[in-house]
Amino acid sequence: MYIESSAIKNNILDDKYGKRGKQKKFGMPTLSFPLKIFNYPKGTVSFAIIFDDPDSVKVCGKIWIHWLVANLQKDYLDEDDSLNNFNIIQGKNSWNENCYGGPCPPERPHNYRLRVYALSSKLNLRGDFSIEQLEQEMNKKILDQCELFALYNN
Repeated sequence: MYIESSAIKNNILDDKYGKRGKQKKFGMPTLSFPLKIFNYPKGTVSFAIIFDDPDSVKVCGKIWIHWLVANLQKDYLDEDDSLNNFNIIQGKNSWNENCYGGPCPPERPHNYRLRVYALSSKLNLRGDFSIEQLEQEMNKKILDQCELFALYNN
């Protein structure tokens, strides 16, 4: 299984999906990037997505959560689906909002991690779930997983 995004070229996330982008709501960038999932296992019922910033630990003491998606039943997301696709369930990001919050590294470029999970069933989650609830709910339902890293400059 693997993922691709036209927003990530040479392992760099396009500026418009982060703090230099024009679309902002809730005090954060909100234009989510498109992605496509390939070669996922037969029997996949849904996908879950985690987009986070492991480099943020040195700045704020934790991994900053930018986007949580559950029960995605197609193998792609279009640009700005976070605000426009009502068929996905989104959890709380580190801004405490149920949507995509784009990269805003404060002190240096950060390497962001996009993880996608192919799951054997839909998850029993509502739209205000935490990363801990997502990980617990995915337990024993993961058929495959992959990740993609992208740098975003400060």
